[in-house]
Amino acid sequence: MKEIVVGTKKIAPSKIICIGRNYHAHIAELENEIPDEMVFFMKPNSAISAVLKSFHQEPLHYEGELCFLFEEGRFSAVGFGLDLTKRQLQSKLKQKGLPWERAKAFDGSLVFSEFIEIEEISAGLSFELKKNGDLIQAADTALMIHKPQEMLAEIQGFMTLQDGDIVMSGTPKGVGVIQSGDVFTVSVKDFDAEIIHATWIAD
Repeated sequence: MKEIVVGTKKIAPSKIICIGRNYHAHIAELENEIPDEMVFFMKPNSAISAVLKSFHQEPLHYEGELCFLFEEGRFSAVGFGLDLTKRQLQSKLKQKGLPWERAKAFDGSLVFSEFIEIEEISAGLSFELKKNGDLIQAADTALMIHKPQEMLAEIQGFMTLQDGDIVMSGTPKGVGVIQSGDVFTVSVKDFDAEIIHATWIAD
């Protein structure tokens, strides 16, 4: 089982639940319709990778997201994830009304920063993602259509969450293609205090 780092411990998530279309600007960016209810898709444990890939049968797109670790009935830690997407394939699947997993859940389709333990979800959580030094994505929880606690309640209404599971909260505008050699740097802040800093170089 693939593991994530939470402080001084390692955890193997049984599953990753992803929220789609959770920022208005990103919905407009991809010319999607605003959904009437939350959009969910899944990534398996095997999607987790320490290597940021730029290609897997086709060029990959990055989508940066705040992520929350579930333990003992609540979100106990926050991290950052890059949801890697086969955009060409996803577009074809959407046109046919088919599930997205072939474009979203392949091996290596997810990289995580470390996770930082939290007592509660701060209203000041935000992130900035840079590619080769240029700001490409930025968002905070205030911009989310569905807030983290809403996500948790909705998921628990139809699915059992196990300790170690992760919820990815959706991506803001600014998604794009990954090129081999691109350097991605993320800063996650709680108001003005940086709590996570991570860097990946695309393979």
